[in-house]
Amino acid sequence: MSFPGFDKSLVQFLGQLKKNNNRAWFERNKARYEAQVREPVLAFIRTIAPRIEKISPYIFVSDSKVGGSMMRPYRDTRFTHDKEPYKTNVGIQFRHERGDDIHAPGFYLHIEPGEFWLAVGMWKPDAESLAKVRRHIAESPREWLVARNNARFTASWELVGDSLKRPPRGFDPAHPLIEDIKRKDYLGYCNLGRKELYRSDIVERVAAGYATAKPFMKFLCGALGLGF
Repeated sequence: MSFPGFDKSLVQFLGQLKKNNNRAWFERNKARYEAQVREPVLAFIRTIAPRIEKISPYIFVSDSKVGGSMMRPYRDTRFTHDKEPYKTNVGIQFRHERGDDIHAPGFYLHIEPGEFWLAVGMWKPDAESLAKVRRHIAESPREWLVARNNARFTASWELVGDSLKRPPRGFDPAHPLIEDIKRKDYLGYCNLGRKELYRSDIVERVAAGYATAKPFMKFLCGALGLGF
């Protein structure tokens, strides 16, 4: 199975949606959304699936229209002043099979006008999972440093996310890895650039990027008692 690369019409649709973020416009252009956005994304997911399985058989990959790896386009507007109903980006998440939400360890791909980037790891994990990762770093510092400083990982990925201002309760402030222990996100970021999106080898490019993050992902999953 091959994937020819994304067409520029996908980003063009997202740009138009940003200017017309209302249900009436979306309903009039729903056929375009399905043809220019959803179907190409699902084709990408189908094509990359066997490559991700080679990286880890524990990562959930699905081209289902509902509940699959492509995140839904509808925004949750219940608890925000911003009532625009649609996301103006495409989010694709390949999470661990044992995770049931976007905060579980996984791989992510983001497409937005002017932006195309990848992420790996854990974004805003729950308190219990966060504590487990912090303890694993504190108790297995060598293992963490091997994962964090892996040459292939650092060549492609930058650790990003929020951190506590002070050490979390129960951890030695003098621990040599206290800055990593203070992290609230364990997230690697890789900016690919807009032009990469249209390359015919985009599936291989993304899969290769995820593969370089194996030591990092293995550490996080091990901290949670998950296979990788």
